[in-house]
Amino acid sequence: MKLAVFNDNRIGLVRDGLVRDVTHLAPAEFGSWPEQRMNWIIRNWTTVEGLVEDAAAGAGRPVEEVILRAANPAPPQVFAIPANYKAHLGEIGKRSITKGGRTAREVGFFLKAAGSLSGAGEPIELPAGSARRFDHECELAVVIGKAGRNIRREDAMEYIFGYSCLIDLTMRIEPGEFEEDRSLRKSFSTFTPVGPWLVTADEVGEVDELRSRLSVNGEERQSARIGDMIVGIAESIELISSVVGIQPGDVIASGTPQGVGPLVPGDVVEIGIDRIGSMKLDVREAALAPRPF
Repeated sequence: MKLAVFNDNRIGLVRDGLVRDVTHLAPAEFGSWPEQRMNWIIRNWTTVEGLVEDAAAGAGRPVEEVILRAANPAPPQVFAIPANYKAHLGEIGKRSITKGGRTAREVGFFLKAAGSLSGAGEPIELPAGSARRFDHECELAVVIGKAGRNIRREDAMEYIFGYSCLIDLTMRIEPGEFEEDRSLRKSFSTFTPVGPWLVTADEVGEVDELRSRLSVNGEERQSARIGDMIVGIAESIELISSVVGIQPGDVIASGTPQGVGPLVPGDVVEIGIDRIGSMKLDVREAALAPRPF
């Protein structure tokens, strides 16, 4: 099943190119906190799944007529797995902060701000007037479906609600000049597009043979098999939950393959993953901030 967040954070079932509004299934009090509706749907999925399916018979709107927001606009936590494809290790040279061939298995995970998430209907906005390098990273988003702590990898896949496409935008360090913390450099607003929708795990099935791809202005820059990750999805959940409990709605950015490269205002970037979908995003310059970068 494909679930989308659209317009003013309404919830929709996507099928046959149409979005059918199922926002009414979430409690009315979320009208004042609409970005939390998807978290509620995920937490209560066993109760509402059948009701969502019933909506498939109703009238819908073409996907092209709505504004798609982040597949989950307000995840409790956003985890990211660095250095997770062998061919990517060391490809950005001195700008890399993971040294000596170390991988996610050694360095663990980092956090991105939940407020950096955006959707398929929103542009990527780079800091105004910046001369820094901003890179795209093509990733599979894993969305957690139930809470857990100290989860063994053989049980980990039971905790997944679904999957989406994710671009991890990154402002690169400049050694000896600009060396901000990784979380800051990856947490500007719109630096984590997630979409175009959330596909439930049962519909996606086994993910190892799926391929992800990313292009800029029609030129393919990244392409990889999901199963070639160094730390797979189950091990990632084991790793994260050994440190902190995971919650329904949490997002895990599972790591990027080789081919990362710069984006500039005016570019159009497209990401796609088999059996999940694709989204095409304009790259623009953000409004001028009081703190320049």
